[in-house]
Amino acid sequence: MSKKDIGIDTSSQKYKDIKKTINKYQDFIKKNFQYVGKNFAYEARSIHYKDKKFSKGIYGTATKEDIKELREEGIEAEVIPWIKENTN
Repeated sequence: MSKKDIGIDTSSQKYKDIKKTINKYQDFIKKNFQYVGKNFAYEARSIHYKDKKFSKGIYGTATKEDIKELREEGIEAEVIPWIKENTN
């Protein structure tokens, strides 16, 4: 499904401003956190239960169910909108 199919006007200034803000957050995260990919839930648990240490925080991908389970275990995890680099 494209942005046009769901009614997003990619030419609007509001869309451009939001995208710019998200890109700034992404740049900050990439510079200051370690990417762990699809292993996010595993790595978050490893840190929480003291099996592993990272010099930085971590980021990666997780399912909604993974995030729910992490929160139930008392592990802080947030969902952040992410724009793929090749997206216009």
